[in-house]
Amino acid sequence: MAVDIRAHDIPEHVSIAVIGAGIAGIGLAVKLRESGFEDFLVFERADDLGGTWRANTYPGAACDVPSHLYSYSFAPNPDWSRTYGTQPEILAYLRGVADEHDVQRYMRFGADLEQARWDEPENLWRLRTGRGELTADILISAVGPFSEAQIPAMPGRDTFAGKQFHSLHWDHEHDLTGERVAVIGTGASAVQFIPEIQPVVGSLTVFQRSAPWIVSRLDRSTTGVERAALRRMPLLGKAIRGAFYAGIEGFGLVGFVDKRFRHPYETLSKLQLLRQVRDPELRRKLTPDYVIGCKRAIFSDAYFPALTQPNVEVVTEGIREIRPHSVVTADGVEHPVDTLIWGTGFGMPAGVFERIHGADGLSIADHYHRRPSSYLGAAIAGFPNFFCTLGPFGAAGNQSAIYMIEAQLHYIVDALRTMRERGFGRVEVRKDVQSAFLDEVAERSRDTAWLTGGCRSYYQTADGHNSGLYPNWSFEYRRRTRRFDAESYELSGR
Repeated sequence: MAVDIRAHDIPEHVSIAVIGAGIAGIGLAVKLRESGFEDFLVFERADDLGGTWRANTYPGAACDVPSHLYSYSFAPNPDWSRTYGTQPEILAYLRGVADEHDVQRYMRFGADLEQARWDEPENLWRLRTGRGELTADILISAVGPFSEAQIPAMPGRDTFAGKQFHSLHWDHEHDLTGERVAVIGTGASAVQFIPEIQPVVGSLTVFQRSAPWIVSRLDRSTTGVERAALRRMPLLGKAIRGAFYAGIEGFGLVGFVDKRFRHPYETLSKLQLLRQVRDPELRRKLTPDYVIGCKRAIFSDAYFPALTQPNVEVVTEGIREIRPHSVVTADGVEHPVDTLIWGTGFGMPAGVFERIHGADGLSIADHYHRRPSSYLGAAIAGFPNFFCTLGPFGAAGNQSAIYMIEAQLHYIVDALRTMRERGFGRVEVRKDVQSAFLDEVAERSRDTAWLTGGCRSYYQTADGHNSGLYPNWSFEYRRRTRRFDAESYELSGR
């Protein structure tokens, strides 16, 4: 149950301000308390915790990482009902962790960050939130990268007379039964909700810009015996987590080691397509024309069968315009539509980065659009007393986001502990250290599937560079963040 947002006031000053009460924000609150920090608050724009798992409630919403790995290492859950957790179950898990560690009392809901500016003379952050203004010594962004819906500015979009919404803002009050529905986009969210709505709609037109690589999900329900065994033998859960970790980590072979490793993965995907789609013309449309890993590969056993149903049409022609009751493609064909659903992904970087301004007055987004920059995805030069999770080059394309987040939580808390023990009041990553890290990332990214796989995706910037993936093994990243490397920072003040 959501905490009553009226129950807690906003103070004039707090030592540590955390933005976002999703996976990273909850984990950070737990780790801060474990290290003896109590003067902190977590500011959340919504009226409940959970982040992406609170926001994304579209039909079929689920994780594409096995639950035993997509969970905190310090809070294993032996009672997952399926191999891959669904949105309601993951949200319940996050609430359970927050309750068990008593961190909801540090959260302030309905407190969207409207602006944050570094005050150089005073050596602190000045924050304006939806619930008031305050100052903070340390500012930490725990906002995920998929927090802002992205809808392309297609001609005529605003003239559409029917119902339209993005998958992030699913309209559960709107009945799709018997309607002519159009889905624009075939990313991970669309692949999950299309099989759910296909049986109830009258007709479904899927507008596909490029075909995604689909790999078998192999999802199943867990048995009572399995869950009982996991409760009695915690080491069994660790072993399962380790096995999933190794399997998913192997995708790095394709991503940043050598594209020739793609062949086994692509073969499995093509065999699934051949088995599930008998129509040669439809199969041609659904065959990707780029290297697997250039875009995010998607796990599903239900997507291809849904597209073969008689009430579904896959359209690969580009969209010319949207009219009040139809979508018109480049070949002049008009497709009648009652409801338009956008499955077009998320904006990068996160919107909150437009509102955080550093020592030079520029926002993080300003710097990002020049060149995505950070050190280890956890600190950014020019932004004193600032840390973040899953910042540029702090996310892995071949591992559970929670694994990377936990490494960053450990690193950030160790930095704060170092400041406390040594009596420093200001910390900022050295520009030369960040530049060396960015040069290393650029060199390692140069021949990756992400940049040379024959596609365009959110893995790339507009000018074709790595937009933020860590181009190395996640265990190597964990080694680099196992302690706060104070020598890489300028520490000053008392």
